[in-house]
Amino acid sequence: MKRYLIERDIPKVGSLNPGQLCDAAATSNAALAQLGPDIQWVHSYVTADKTFCIYLAKDEAVIRRHAEISGFPATKITEITTIIDPSTATPK
Repeated sequence: MKRYLIERDIPKVGSLNPGQLCDAAATSNAALAQLGPDIQWVHSYVTADKTFCIYLAKDEAVIRRHAEISGFPATKITEITTIIDPSTATPK
């Protein structure tokens, strides 16, 4: 599967309380269960008015379908082609 970054514009998402975030995660999980093995949610970063979600997915179409089922917008979908971190600077 490919790795994707999904940017979601969700006004005031950063002010949701833990119970509301729990409900949102449950809604996403229910949509994922409907879609089967072609998509997996890794984690999300929450800011004031957006979430940035990392997903593994077969293709963009299944991510868009998840957005439709869950009701969470997929404002921008970007395929992640390479991951680097501080250890990348260490020669092998």
